[in-house]
Amino acid sequence: MPFKNTIPFDNSYAVQMEGFYVPWEGAKAPSPSIIQFNDELAKELDLSPDDLNSEQGAAFFAGNEMPVGANPLAQVYAGHQFGGFSQQLGDGRALLIGEVIDKNNNRRDIQLKGSGRTPFSRGGDGKAVVGPVLREYLIGEAMHALGVPTTRALAAVTTGEQIAREGLEPGAILTRVASSHLRVGTFQFFAARGDTEKLKKLADYSINRHYKYIADHENKYLELLKAVMKSQAKLISKWMSVGFVHGVMNTDNMTISGETIDYGPCAFMDDYNAKAVFSSIDEQGRYAYGNQPNIAQWNLARFAETLITLIDPDDSDNAIKLATDELNQFPKIYQQFWLDEMKAKLGLTNLKVTDTDLINSLYDIIAGEGVDYTKLFRALAEAARDDKESLLSLFNDNSAIESWLDKWFKRLAENGRSKQETANSMDTVNPIYIPRNHKVEQALQEASKQENYEPFKKLLAVLINPYEKRAGMEEYEEPASKDDGPYVTFCGT
Repeated sequence: MPFKNTIPFDNSYAVQMEGFYVPWEGAKAPSPSIIQFNDELAKELDLSPDDLNSEQGAAFFAGNEMPVGANPLAQVYAGHQFGGFSQQLGDGRALLIGEVIDKNNNRRDIQLKGSGRTPFSRGGDGKAVVGPVLREYLIGEAMHALGVPTTRALAAVTTGEQIAREGLEPGAILTRVASSHLRVGTFQFFAARGDTEKLKKLADYSINRHYKYIADHENKYLELLKAVMKSQAKLISKWMSVGFVHGVMNTDNMTISGETIDYGPCAFMDDYNAKAVFSSIDEQGRYAYGNQPNIAQWNLARFAETLITLIDPDDSDNAIKLATDELNQFPKIYQQFWLDEMKAKLGLTNLKVTDTDLINSLYDIIAGEGVDYTKLFRALAEAARDDKESLLSLFNDNSAIESWLDKWFKRLAENGRSKQETANSMDTVNPIYIPRNHKVEQALQEASKQENYEPFKKLLAVLINPYEKRAGMEEYEEPASKDDGPYVTFCGT
């Protein structure tokens, strides 16, 4: 069967949402070649890995050859970026190619990222280079393996051209898969223009695509706010549980579906630090690790503002009150999701009122101690097995953690499980391997400077199986040397 007929597109956005995008075609890549292809994801999408992981597949992933049924388009949106509002942003280097229905009957977007200029490029070249493309591939797949809702990578290709950045770097394109690319910023674009008709159309489409269970509700637009709040609260709780810092929590980077999107200046913490910032442009710490729940609520308030005319078309004061009452529930909703995450990480079978203090006191102890966040929880599991050596080695002063352990052990005794059962359960949710920043950078440097993709492929293989300890992979467990200095990331894709 010819390649062009192997993708069964079912493009609801292109068909139903005219006026929300611009039909567009990407730039042609001179010599596309696949760096990495995601067989597992292709099968999940009910696509043929053999057809796609091919020369023709490379042409598709580079935007050179569109299969039958594709509707390439650039989506429009606005957004608050570091608190300042931009009325028009949009896909400046990305194209939504189409949608497919996966094996689980879920609708999924297929998007090319780095495929060239669009009407929304705002002076940029619309291209991407190898380093940022492979970063997004690595981090997205690592997040998926960690159970964090996320966009995913279907393929990464080189384009055969050199792109001007600080110097010349090899061009690349990422093929990204998402539940959708609808953002808070998509709603903001039409709200800023007072286009209530399009806002209603967008809200109805979002409900039908992501939250069908609220479609017949008396006030479905208020319910949409509540549903997105819940999805985002759950997402941020998972970020916090694994020590992930997004870095650019702008409203155009907050999805309606509750998936993580855009892995530019992101990183995982080594040492625990609530003020951890890795973005070169976040000089004020707006998007620091510990501030992420607050920013999520701020972003959701911006989303709520776009829904006011829909929540109560006849009484804006009432609509504002209803939306505000819901927004005020966010900290409580988030706290419950976070406690659920921590319950599992600490091996608890249920939650008691006193557990919040137990958990918070652990964070108080590790603050400023230079404790590796990921190693901490694996070491706690070993302590549950009566081996405290690896845990105590993480601390300069053991007195506080020893006292905390006594309280934790008493709490675990109420579980009704053996120590081994508790520790084993902890090992299923606390990873050994995360995208250690120095290992990510080493792999990306080898790929972009030497066209050596083996470090990337080896790191990817480690990250997609984060909980099982493997012989010979010890270097992937370790944080960077303290002598390396602070880690800084930059916007790329």
